[in-house]
Amino acid sequence: QLVESGGGMVQPGGSLRLSCVASGFTFSDHDMSWIREAPGKGSEWISIIRADGSTYYKDSVKGRFSISRDNAKNTLYLQMDSLKPEDTALYYCGRGDNHYTDYWGQGTQVTVSA
Repeated sequence: QLVESGGGMVQPGGSLRLSCVASGFTFSDHDMSWIREAPGKGSEWISIIRADGSTYYKDSVKGRFSISRDNAKNTLYLQMDSLKPEDTALYYCGRGDNHYTDYWGQGTQVTVSA
């Protein structure tokens, strides 16, 4: 099970920190992803952290977002800074990467608006 939290409404330029608590599997063994879906658009894998700790960012968020994990707490994080209106979306955490994601959370809404 994956449960996200931390979404909300923020002004452009603001920050949010998303969390995803995992249960029911060995969190440290798996690559984990943050995925977002904006209205009228498909799923977009914006960041991935491998089991070995290596990271990937989509160009649109590189330098503004930071993914991390705390294996002792079975928790995945996404620190989002310098938020833009185009970051508005439903954000999901997923087990796996952009090639194969087998479990998704329920999502947390992020709205960036003045």
